[in-house]
Amino acid sequence: MPVFAPESETETLDTRDKLLIDQSIAAYQGRPGALLGILETVQAFNTHKYLSMPALRYIAAATGIPPARIFSAVTFYALFNLDPEGDNVVCVCRGTACHTRGSRDLLDKLCLDLGLSGYESSENSEADKLALTTADRRFTVRTVACFGQCALAPVVEVNHRILSHVNERTLEREIKSLTNAARPRETSGGSGPNAPPGKGESASSPPGQHALSGNGRK
Repeated sequence: MPVFAPESETETLDTRDKLLIDQSIAAYQGRPGALLGILETVQAFNTHKYLSMPALRYIAAATGIPPARIFSAVTFYALFNLDPEGDNVVCVCRGTACHTRGSRDLLDKLCLDLGLSGYESSENSEADKLALTTADRRFTVRTVACFGQCALAPVVEVNHRILSHVNERTLEREIKSLTNAARPRETSGGSGPNAPPGKGESASSPPGQHALSGNGRK
């Protein structure tokens, strides 16, 4: 079972990060799926949309949940990231329906256009599970096993927006549009509509529930 790497002197959480985690723990305490809700909230308010090892260690210490259990949850659900994401996230479906309609070619062309040399196409790889980010952190390319939108194959998700019947030309146009219009990074914290839920507050769709639906599993 994987365990957290030893904490280094350079890996620390600032006061704001610790406060956010404490608020998230208080908000989900005693609720079903509390751990998933805490993890998703913490990730959502990270500038680069990922869960750092210091954050995971702090969650383990604050909740008393074994680190191995937390790490298992983070690595099981495709929703969670252990590495920083780019400003724009493009997810290519690698399910059977999308595969037979050319999703591998879309993935190959996308990685080539973005200069993601870490990706190597292999005809023997069915799922092509990957998560690669460009050097300038403008784009992250990920794959999912299935979006459950087989009638719309091939399907590509761009910044949480589903595109159906995608071909190389439409995907290239979408990427070019995002490249020409830089999307500002979202910042952590704040008191606006994206602020973390307070203790006792209810939400119409708690993050923990979202993590268990749709394409949550890898």
